[in-house]
Amino acid sequence: MFWIFIALLTAAVAIVLTYPLMRSNGVADTARDGEVAVYRDQLAELQRERESGLIGEAEAEYARAEIGRRLLAAASGKKGEASAISPRRHNALASVVTVLLPLTGLCLYLYMGTPNMPDMPLAARLEKPGNDMNLMIAKAERHLAQNPNDGAGWDVLAPIYFKTMRLGDAEMAYRNAIRLQGENAPRLTGLAETLIAANEGIVVDDARTALEDAEKMSPGNPRARFYLALSLEQAGKTAEARDAFAALLKASPAGAPWIPLLQAHLQNTGGADIAATQTPEAPAGPSAEDIAAASTMSPEERQAMVAGMVDSLDAKLRENPDDLQGWMRLVRSYAMLKNEEKARQALAGGLKAFPPAGEQGKQLLALAQQLGVNVQGVTQ
Repeated sequence: MFWIFIALLTAAVAIVLTYPLMRSNGVADTARDGEVAVYRDQLAELQRERESGLIGEAEAEYARAEIGRRLLAAASGKKGEASAISPRRHNALASVVTVLLPLTGLCLYLYMGTPNMPDMPLAARLEKPGNDMNLMIAKAERHLAQNPNDGAGWDVLAPIYFKTMRLGDAEMAYRNAIRLQGENAPRLTGLAETLIAANEGIVVDDARTALEDAEKMSPGNPRARFYLALSLEQAGKTAEARDAFAALLKASPAGAPWIPLLQAHLQNTGGADIAATQTPEAPAGPSAEDIAAASTMSPEERQAMVAGMVDSLDAKLRENPDDLQGWMRLVRSYAMLKNEEKARQALAGGLKAFPPAGEQGKQLLALAQQLGVNVQGVTQ
């Protein structure tokens, strides 16, 4: 039945395509016949007007000559068209459309395709999604649609939604996981990060409450502490934010990837001298001398200095791209400077050196999503 249906469909398409070729002569002849009839009627009308005296002899002769010229042109055009468009040419075109094109397509399919391979149903594809993230999500969604009270399923799906920047779905999944499984530090922190990303980096009240509860449950989490310090900075509580950033910097191990970000926020809150004294071994960010010098600068000068150091790091990475920590610092720095386009370019540069499929590339993508950088299209 399938092949019969395909054959009928092919025949229908061929008829549609060849119909204009089959009818073109008839249409052209009909149009020419009508034009000739109009001119003949005009000659007859001119004769009647001449006999009734409505038009003079000279005018009648002039009009007759003009109408006769048009009549001859129409009649000769009909003959020329009939000879120019021959049935033989139409037959050749129809043969190409109805035979050659379908035959070529069939040969290509038999050569390049796999006609004997049965289609894999969607259910079977969902059972074995492999590394296809979309199929993995679809499988989890189908399971949760049938089992909406599976808290563990929501707990697994929530961070996947967040990594793929489906922030509305991520918030729903985190809230369902918390409702069904209860609160814990990872779930609360994940919910807070989702809310922050959805609000373009602003630590809203719900996010701050979730972070405070997460910090009470599991003290010392650097992500929760950083966002709480950021909320103080955004609220205009500069001194408290500076103390919070300084405390987190002091507790951070040497070489921690978030140190340059803390240094930048300390500069913005007037704590550059604190950063200089507490992180003498901080890797490849601003030097202690740079940070100390920044404490005497105006905010505009300090911002210009930071931008200059970031541009310098960008240039170094283009010469030596095999520096994962450098790319992570560059993405962070541009995100802190609120330069979305530069942050995306830095992310793209890092992913060229460290492909997204690898562990290091995944770290870069996770960092960009955490900072609220739009990763859509960067990995393509």
